[in-house]
Amino acid sequence: MTASLVETGTTPHRGSAPMGRLLGAEMRWVLRRPRTLVMLGLFALVPILIAIGVVVADRGGNGLIGAIAGNGLVLPVVAMTLMLALLLPLAVGMAAADAIAGEAAHGTLRGLLLAPVGRGRLVVMKAFGVLVVTVVATLVVAVVGVVAGLVVVGGADGTLVTLSGTTLGFGEAMGRVGIAALWTVGQLAAVGAIALAISAFTEHPLVVLASVLGGLIVFGVLGAIPALDWLAPYLLTTGFSAGADVLRDPMSWGDIGGSTLRALCYIAIGGGITTSRMLTRDA
Repeated sequence: MTASLVETGTTPHRGSAPMGRLLGAEMRWVLRRPRTLVMLGLFALVPILIAIGVVVADRGGNGLIGAIAGNGLVLPVVAMTLMLALLLPLAVGMAAADAIAGEAAHGTLRGLLLAPVGRGRLVVMKAFGVLVVTVVATLVVAVVGVVAGLVVVGGADGTLVTLSGTTLGFGEAMGRVGIAALWTVGQLAAVGAIALAISAFTEHPLVVLASVLGGLIVFGVLGAIPALDWLAPYLLTTGFSAGADVLRDPMSWGDIGGSTLRALCYIAIGGGITTSRMLTRDA
């Protein structure tokens, strides 16, 4: 690097590193962490365990779990909906905690702040790493859920019986699963944006995890109090059950659209706070 700079007669400056190379390096670093791989392996077990539980219980019902019996393509949607309550946000919180607070705790953040990448690009790079974990974790649950649903639970030629009683073909059923996965990524991205903002203000990753999980629990409690119904539209967790609407026919877009808009607001707030903090943070 130094030799090439001398030969060309240039000097290093902020923003000189190619963005593609930065994002690729961040993605490799995130996906090679042992705890990330272990976490993804555990997430893959959840749909399998649900499928085995449904088969062993051998009973149907009116709830989401009961709808899985003999209807395997419901499994990935149910798995994502259940895991969105805690497990998937935990994965995103861990990624965000490692992204900035973890770097600060290990003393490597200073080098990143002084590196020729620019602080704004550094925020993009770290946000991309969190997004990678979000997407991969969701895909693992969705893909394993589809496979486990078809192999373990079974179904009528790959069709899906909706909660409304109608039957969807394999292609349309997979489209519904894809919509649920995309919506789940959006909700988790909102959690990641807030977690990244908290991570920018501390050098202790556990503080980030505790804040994210504690905040989700508090939001859930506040949303369950009838006297605080006026607060529900502002709580991120209010729409966490909307993913199950893809199992209705016709599909209801009201709660899905409302929760997506809410998630975008949280992403904007979290992204703005993170960027502001990193631009003013001492190296």
